Amino acid sequence: MRHGNSGRRLGRTTSHREAMFRNLVTSFLNHEKITTTDAKAKEIRSVAEKMITLGKRGDLHALRQAASYIREKSVVTKLFTTIAPRYKDRPGGYTRIVKLGIRQGDAAPISIIELVEEEMKPRKVAKKPAPAVKVAKSVAAPVVSEPVVEAAEVTEANAE
Repeated sequence: MRHGNSGRRLGRTTSHREAMFRNLVTSFLNHEKITTTDAKAKEIRSVAEKMITLGKRGDLHALRQAASYIREKSVVTKLFTTIAPRYKDRPGGYTRIVKLGIRQGDAAPISIIELVEEEMKPRKVAKKPAPAVKVAKSVAAPVVSEPVVEAAEVTEANAE
């Protein structure tokens, strides 16, 4: 049973898998878009989003934490100077996975993982309309209208 064991093993040893994720995240943050298998894309998504969150924090400790995972200093600099400021108002969800189909050689499902580019607009909370208050219908006496007689007709009738 795999209770409490999250993550995919991807048919690799632990050290190989961790090294592969570090390389993939470094390439992803460098190029901002990479093509890989669905399983790998889903796994590096969480790591990449954690790195962007560290970049949003922007302090020295966050810089050192990111540098301990990312392989290249230039990518760490890019993360903290260009990528993270783009998402300063976004509370998460910095990546998107788009499925491409299957790979020709081994029929592995292939995806593109990319950084989300459009600006996030906060949702407006839709207020439910207040329930309509039903007014009790009162029984009113029918209004009887009298024929309207114009003033000119009244003066003619009085003159005769």
